[in-house]
Amino acid sequence: MVRVYRNEDVRRIIAFIPKGHRHVRILLEFVDGAVVIQEATAAAIVRAYMNVVTHPFKRAVELVSQRVSGQKEGYADYQLLETGRSEEEIFSQLESILEPNKS
Repeated sequence: MVRVYRNEDVRRIIAFIPKGHRHVRILLEFVDGAVVIQEATAAAIVRAYMNVVTHPFKRAVELVSQRVSGQKEGYADYQLLETGRSEEEIFSQLESILEPNKS
């Protein structure tokens, strides 16, 4: 099941660094629950967003979780990296994912 949240469905967002940690977490509180994402996930969302919004033609980008080695110090073993799939492939898959949510 895919949930689509409108801006009015978001109660609040809190960015914070937990005691004893170095990296930011983000609490997303919705009308029906909440989720906390880690800094690497937030950074990946920002990268994907900027990749689409600032490009004159690009309409979609896909990132997937991949285990990496040899990354810079402080980086997680798993990173969300661009797949290189075409926009047509991404939109085709999105149609099947979002179809049940059409009203």
